[in-house]
Amino acid sequence: MNNFSGVGRIGRDAVTRFTQGGKPVTGWALAIDTGFGDNKTTTWLDCSLWGERGEKVAEYIKKGDRLGVVGEIGTREHDGKTYVTLNVREVTLLGDKREAGGDRQQSSRPARQQAAPQRQAPQQSAPMDDFDDSMIPF
Repeated sequence: MNNFSGVGRIGRDAVTRFTQGGKPVTGWALAIDTGFGDNKTTTWLDCSLWGERGEKVAEYIKKGDRLGVVGEIGTREHDGKTYVTLNVREVTLLGDKREAGGDRQQSSRPARQQAAPQRQAPQQSAPMDDFDDSMIPF
């Protein structure tokens, strides 16, 4: 069974192309980091998402954003180089550069609305002055 799941940063905006038969395929590059410090390495995946879902999600896949993917991993050869490919089955948008502290000037995608978390006032507990051992249930 060939199943890969990972989270990475988008290396280039998604582009949707069409096969000669008219089927849409959306592609982008995804950088997956492993390790940290001097031991950090980056693996680049050439991601492909086939069908209408790819067309619809393409406008949200922008360079620098975080993305979770699940799919079938493989390789392809081109001009003597080996590329790692991912045939994407599931995609999860995890946030853009602005949300991670970056400073993107203008975003061409629709704004994301987030509701402010509701906070409740802490409840006052009874003072411990009136505490009696008979109140303990064991």
